[in-house]
Amino acid sequence: MSALFELDEVHVRYGTVHALRDLRLTIGAGERVALVGANGSGKSTLLRVLHGLARPSSGRTCCLPTNRQAMLFQHPYMLRTSALNNVALGLWLRGTAWRQARKRAAQALEQVEMTDLAGRNARSLSGGQKQRLALARAWAQSPEALLLDEPTASLDPHSKREVENLMQFFSADKSATMVFASHNLGQVQRLADRVIYLDHGRILADLPVHDFFNGPLPETASLFLKGERIL
Repeated sequence: MSALFELDEVHVRYGTVHALRDLRLTIGAGERVALVGANGSGKSTLLRVLHGLARPSSGRTCCLPTNRQAMLFQHPYMLRTSALNNVALGLWLRGTAWRQARKRAAQALEQVEMTDLAGRNARSLSGGQKQRLALARAWAQSPEALLLDEPTASLDPHSKREVENLMQFFSADKSATMVFASHNLGQVQRLADRVIYLDHGRILADLPVHDFFNGPLPETASLFLKGERIL
């Protein structure tokens, strides 16, 4: 299994705050990795480092030069234009001809069952619809790696199921890699094959999903599991 991401002794500091500490991590092609831990444990920072949005204060990061990535945030930013244009513009800015960009955008919207909303102003959409649109925008780029930061945290139960189903659809491609941060441990069990537990910027557990939920864990990870509700 080829490595898409490699981190070696990575530290990230924001002033006096150590967001990540001495991280060593390898993520291979086709893995479905869940990042769990309390608020402030470093999950979002790690995703930003993987995506190149945050630079380490020290240490080494490496990703395959052919690695095409897309990242989804808990509250995705939408341009003040149609849903279709929100997808097509990203393709056009990367060199795709406008007519072809709109065609691919329409295909992506069909994939997330939003064809009937293609002409709607994206900022008028509901939270769940915005996340589905963000997924369409990502998939239109044909990413090898999809990074998601609490993608269902602020959604109602119906919207959560819709977005989770789309995440499962993406991860069904065995060559695609998905790394997502989540407080929903039921979601972690359903979608991940590997779980990384972070605490104060350090990785304290990195295990297959079955072992994480059934095997012995460091005390802080065990307390975290007991404190979080599995849905």
